Amino acid sequence: MTVDEAALSAQATEPRPRGQRRARVNAALRHAPNWIQLVRFGIVGASGYAVNLAVYTLLVQGAGVDYKLAAVAAFVVALTNNFIWNRAWTFSDASGGHAGFQAARFCVVSLLAFGFNLVVLFALVEWGGVDKVLAQAIAIAAATPLNFLGNKLWSFRA
Repeated sequence: MTVDEAALSAQATEPRPRGQRRARVNAALRHAPNWIQLVRFGIVGASGYAVNLAVYTLLVQGAGVDYKLAAVAAFVVALTNNFIWNRAWTFSDASGGHAGFQAARFCVVSLLAFGFNLVVLFALVEWGGVDKVLAQAIAIAAATPLNFLGNKLWSFRA
């Protein structure tokens, strides 16, 4: 390793000064494709939201399944829907990546967001007395920003 390579390597591992991070965030906010991805992610998320709530409602109100178990089943169905559409459309510029790796990352991000979703759902139902379907709708919406950031920055990074 040359002296220049060592210096570059050291710079890459050092935390960025606050001004550089702010400039990077500002540049990302002005980059139009990021906004297009956000809109597409919202559309895919809306379809996943509808799928999730439909499966959840059918299980809770139609089949009498416990709301926590219904949330897990609805999550799995929506997860499949959302991965397929996000890989093919939202983050299509990163679809050249290995589908298995992207799926694994997508699942990790989704599971973390789902954990947050379950906490919100439980709190709303058990402590807030909110209707179970309405609570699920709120919980999904609350977890959406975590999902987008994790998938944008890790699962489907180009």
